[in-house]
Amino acid sequence: MNERTLIQPDTEFINYLKKNGGDTLKECYQCATCSVVCSLSPQHEAFPRKEMIAAGWGQKDKLISDPDVWLCHGCTDCSTYCPRGAKPADVLGAVRSYIIEFFAFPRFMGRIVKKPAYLIPLLLVPFIILFLFLYNNFDGNFSQLNEGTVRFSRFLPHIIVEAFFIGGNILIFIFAAIGLFRFWKNLNTITPVAKKQSFLGVLFATISEILTHKNFNTCSENPSRFWGHLLIFYGFLGAMLTAGLAVGALVLYDLSPIPLFHPIKILGNLSGIALVIGCIVVAVHRFRTKSEKGSNTYNDWVLILFVFLVAVTGLLTQTLRLLETPFLAYNTYFVHMVFIFFLLWYAPYSKLAHMFYRTLAMVYLKMNGRDKKAAIFLNMLILTFLIRW
Repeated sequence: MNERTLIQPDTEFINYLKKNGGDTLKECYQCATCSVVCSLSPQHEAFPRKEMIAAGWGQKDKLISDPDVWLCHGCTDCSTYCPRGAKPADVLGAVRSYIIEFFAFPRFMGRIVKKPAYLIPLLLVPFIILFLFLYNNFDGNFSQLNEGTVRFSRFLPHIIVEAFFIGGNILIFIFAAIGLFRFWKNLNTITPVAKKQSFLGVLFATISEILTHKNFNTCSENPSRFWGHLLIFYGFLGAMLTAGLAVGALVLYDLSPIPLFHPIKILGNLSGIALVIGCIVVAVHRFRTKSEKGSNTYNDWVLILFVFLVAVTGLLTQTLRLLETPFLAYNTYFVHMVFIFFLLWYAPYSKLAHMFYRTLAMVYLKMNGRDKKAAIFLNMLILTFLIRW
């Protein structure tokens, strides 16, 4: 008598995937169209077909240990050509969301950040903390906000902002590192890395690949997504660099406010404009493809919305300062700071964490020699013809 491995489906995991964008996963009938059209799928053990099988059977442990999940960049080519409308890109997106939540530290934060019911309480945390410092700074007399030249250092002293920005980020990076360490350890329990290459060497090569965004530019159906993501990515990096340079300019040269045409200010403004345009492009793309090619989850929209709000309120704060409108400038600046800390403090638990988990998974795959498959353009053309005709 042959021994058989019994599969015990994790129904809670299946329900999670359905509620977080993967509600079509049971439509899959394993034709492998998704693996054929995907330009990022490796030649051997191609995805996302095997991931769709595992998701349909609720094999949680297998999927959270599957680094191939992170090879998917969500271009939705697979969903476009799927003859059953199973939308593999959405299912893999839901799996990635679960992985971030599963390995998060503390774990409860991974759950509540993704629930709409907790949006207001999460926003209130930075709001209340900053308001208490502001109240103490003005002794409760906010009428002073209508007086004199606009100086944000008088409104919220730089030492307070820097303490929150630097101290808060250090704490968040520690929490993020714990989650990433758990993720890496879990990958290695399945298949330890070959260790033929140094971790740092592969990491730098991976970062270089991410900076060029070449994997986001392989999509044949949604090219606008590449440009939107590129603008947001570099706009975010530019904004972070601007913040760091501004702190350095303040500490070393007591430069505050920074002149409008100073290189640091120019970098900040260009980054803000890039973020605004990128968010608009991504939002328009999502509205256009919502029903045909992919779903839009709360997790997706929260990130897009708050990146957009951070950029808009930042640009607006500067404009109101130049127009010398104290009341509006100070209040806009306060809202801007609340949005910034909301975005940064909850980064390890939101979709922003993708960049860290994806980077680590790609390092793992490169160290184990997971190469892309050979060109299959003829197969794609034949398959496209059969599907459309």
